Amino acid sequence: MAKMTVLEALRAAMAYEMARNERVVVLGEDVGTVGGIFRVTSGLQKQFGKDRLIDTPLDEKGIVAHAVGMAMYGMRPIAEIQFAGFIHDAHEQIMFCGTKYRWMTGGEYPVPMVVRAPAFGGIMGGFWHSQSPESYYIHGGGIKIVAPTTPQDAYAFMLAAIRDPDPVLVLEPVPLYRTLSDEVADDGAAAPIGVGEVVRAGADVTAVTYGPIRHDVVGAADDLATERGIEAEVIDLRSLIPYDIDMIVRSVEKTGRLVIIHEASETLGFGAEIAVQVQNRAFGSLEAPIERVCAPDLPYSYRVGDEFFKPNRKRIGAGLVRTAEFAF
Repeated sequence: MAKMTVLEALRAAMAYEMARNERVVVLGEDVGTVGGIFRVTSGLQKQFGKDRLIDTPLDEKGIVAHAVGMAMYGMRPIAEIQFAGFIHDAHEQIMFCGTKYRWMTGGEYPVPMVVRAPAFGGIMGGFWHSQSPESYYIHGGGIKIVAPTTPQDAYAFMLAAIRDPDPVLVLEPVPLYRTLSDEVADDGAAAPIGVGEVVRAGADVTAVTYGPIRHDVVGAADDLATERGIEAEVIDLRSLIPYDIDMIVRSVEKTGRLVIIHEASETLGFGAEIAVQVQNRAFGSLEAPIERVCAPDLPYSYRVGDEFFKPNRKRIGAGLVRTAEFAF
């Protein structure tokens, strides 16, 4: 065990897999010479060479297109997009090429690539540097999406992404890169994609979330327990496609109440899909309407708007109270 930040855990996972498998390569803007915009890959080019840490032009579509081709011919590429807000230029290559070729060719050409996208708000990054683009990629099939928010999860899910036979989008928690550290087992053990985690037990209301806001949800739940005696059970999905619907249903069957919290805008956000699935599978257990606490349907606020745009502890707590105290 070693204490690592989220950033260091991501780097350790890539280093472990690159040492184990010579087919693993990393490509992106400045990933080799300087270690990427956030220095996540710092030192890896010196360790593994320029043929495996490849600096590219500023061209997201080209980066992912090359990764798709590499993956089809036996490599295990890891493509870095500097910010999730820039990923849409590569949408065609991800969703119409990378996610489809294994299915189009009857399995002859799988595309085992990773797309790393630093995501979410909280760094005062403004319009293009604070995005939560998951819903664009959840819809369409052929891809998996993970959103780890602890150092151990960052390590284990990065390993899982590299080893997966299909494209995996890793939404990395930018605001936690250097601010959160913990013990990490650098043992090469990957996490099972699709398994969530109950990070706080409770019997009064279920709170489902993912991404860095998980830590705000736990804080709001702790406040609620102290101030009102309401115990919220908090589930961190950790992966979005597939996601742990069985864990959510079991919790809702116990609590009878559900609040879904995410940083993305409310309309067509992933919370809507979770709400429908819970209604289909646990309607008889619900004792209150399902609530969502999300960002508004607006472009991300400019710099100083972080604390007002994405859900904060006060808004999260209010949503939990409304749902926990609802009575027909």
